Amino acid sequence: MDAAAAPPTAARAEPTAEASTGAPAAVPADLRPGVPAGAPASDRLPREHVTVIALLLVAAFVVILNETTMGVALPPIMEDLGVTAATGQWLTTVFMLTMAVVIPATGFLLQRIGTRGSYLVAMSLFTTGTLLAALAPGFGVLVTARVVQASGTAIMMPLLMTTVMNIVPPHHRGRVMGNVSLVIAAAPAMGPTLSGAVLEPLGWRGVFGVVLPISVAALVLGAVKVRDVSERARKRLDLPSLLLSAVGFGSLIFGLSALGEGGASPVPPAVPLVVGAGVLALFAWRQTALQRADDALLDLRVFASRGFSTGLAALAVSMLAMFGALILLPLILQDALGLEPLATGLLVLPGGLAMGLLGPVVGNLYDRVGPRPLVIPGAVLVIVAMAGMATVHADTSWGFVLAAHVVLSLGLSLLFTPLFTTALGSLTPRFYSHGSAAIGTVQQLAGAAGTAMFVALFSIRSEALLADGAGTAEALTGGARLAFVVGAAVMVLAVAVGSTLRKPAEAPVGHGAH
Repeated sequence: MDAAAAPPTAARAEPTAEASTGAPAAVPADLRPGVPAGAPASDRLPREHVTVIALLLVAAFVVILNETTMGVALPPIMEDLGVTAATGQWLTTVFMLTMAVVIPATGFLLQRIGTRGSYLVAMSLFTTGTLLAALAPGFGVLVTARVVQASGTAIMMPLLMTTVMNIVPPHHRGRVMGNVSLVIAAAPAMGPTLSGAVLEPLGWRGVFGVVLPISVAALVLGAVKVRDVSERARKRLDLPSLLLSAVGFGSLIFGLSALGEGGASPVPPAVPLVVGAGVLALFAWRQTALQRADDALLDLRVFASRGFSTGLAALAVSMLAMFGALILLPLILQDALGLEPLATGLLVLPGGLAMGLLGPVVGNLYDRVGPRPLVIPGAVLVIVAMAGMATVHADTSWGFVLAAHVVLSLGLSLLFTPLFTTALGSLTPRFYSHGSAAIGTVQQLAGAAGTAMFVALFSIRSEALLADGAGTAEALTGGARLAFVVGAAVMVLAVAVGSTLRKPAEAPVGHGAH
């Protein structure tokens, strides 16, 4: 049995959903396709648990949607507030940095203040940040608002995944995690399109103004409806761990972002990368000592589970490829193929929506066949899509790029639900919050690494082609071709890791699950 699957002290194990409700918890008909309304009570979640999951899904959709609206809104913000592109990029960079700092602490937070407390903190922060951004009189206030928004966003996804794992039985988790994947995929896809549609009539403040009433409604409903679904644990906050985590993960994200900027960064990327690696080594050493008394900020015993580690490795590779592709495609579509920003957002929308809508279907398949029959074909589809994008030239039609992006999205849809579910399902309930925090942290690092890798390769090759006399459009597409070739090669690792995955053995909710 995996080390993370066997709590050393049974008395410390978290209460089960079964114990708190008096009946085995399961997924309700309205969350599980194909289950009739008259299904036995033992095969359905209590109503209050349905409400919690539904509100968490809505809230997660809102905060993730906000994350991807900034790319299209950045040019008018720069013009209105009179800042340069290098300064304006801090609106995105500071968001990533805040996420990287806050997410590692969410494992502690979820156990300390519970489901209800974590939800209210997350949505209060996000709503406050959104209001502040909409009213921001200057760039400094807007940056501060993005920090507050990111703090709430960082809590929401670990909260959603931990809650699902705590109250949904293993044999139905794939279906519910499919709904989580729908949110993760559809919200980012809709962000640029929404931003492009709102900018012209309402300006950049309208991008935040449209999100604000939805956020307020989610906060108010959550205050009324959300209740704790597991007991809280009396844990103390280790301030040195929090400081080491903030400096270590923040430095790594900053260094990776600087690596993608090339010579535009005021600090050599190697400096924050080395500092981050060194500080994280100290962080890991301290967590190893603290976790003996169950006092770690981020319990590293989750990585002792083979199923968690392999699932997370494949997820990291997939995230690296996805974020790299997402950062390059708008550049190619606008600067090389001549599409307008709104047209660019509309072009990537079908793939994003397809990936999201397939989430529940893939989750249903996962419950039946496990991860390997889904992950391996999914990784192969991503490789095919990347190889197709590696053939793009200045005269390539936007229709070809659209088709390649749809194939990429279909491949990713086969990856995310099985990988999330396999990784977390390989842990026991007492480790779910720490596992969710670890997944969120690795997602941020993989996203930053993918962006840095793709942009660096793109820039180096494009500049070399320009120096050789190539036209701008051909130089840009040439840089993209190199980046997508490397991306396809990296995804071979996902195929290799995916072939080793196994579906975790089923166990009652709240009991050991490998």
